[in-house]
Amino acid sequence: MAPRLILASGSPARLQLLRGAGLQPEVVVSHVDEDGVDDLAPRDVVLALARRKARAVAARLASSGDPALVVGCDSLLELEGATFGKPGSADEAAARWRRMRGRTGLLHTGHCLVANATGREAAAVDTAAVSFGWPTDREILAYAATAEALQVAGPFTLEGMAAPWVESITGSYGTIMGISLPVVRTLLAELGVEIVDLWP
Repeated sequence: MAPRLILASGSPARLQLLRGAGLQPEVVVSHVDEDGVDDLAPRDVVLALARRKARAVAARLASSGDPALVVGCDSLLELEGATFGKPGSADEAAARWRRMRGRTGLLHTGHCLVANATGREAAAVDTAAVSFGWPTDREILAYAATAEALQVAGPFTLEGMAAPWVESITGSYGTIMGISLPVVRTLLAELGVEIVDLWP
């Protein structure tokens, strides 16, 4: 019997990508504290938080003897030495877009997979470059007033309301959406599982 796959995230985009790859993950949001990583390099931040999320959910399930595979992820945008997760307010979202427009940033996504049956884990970071267009001030203010602007790293999306201002990407689409399927496949293989083993 194939192990259950648990997504330690409430991200609809991550869930959609996994489902599109033939997987049927269950969602168990980690609700972990994301403090204490400010002194780390951007790639180390997303890796540390991905591990924290996956380990927290795996620990909850381990007490029941659940042999599930738990995947945790975290993403942030690096732009000219600054890093951006989810903005805390509409004003912050607008200020970020004024800084982002016309520039290219690096979107880092950390991945951690924990196998509860063995306690083993595998982790990796993937990075993709994103080149932004030039939204007008009015467009920026309109976007900053949406719920989406406060729910995504950057803030921007490839398939939402900010998509018209993403000129190009270099790297994995999934990495920018919050979970790279090639990375997940590689991490599963490190734990002795082929991705097709998780197909229903």
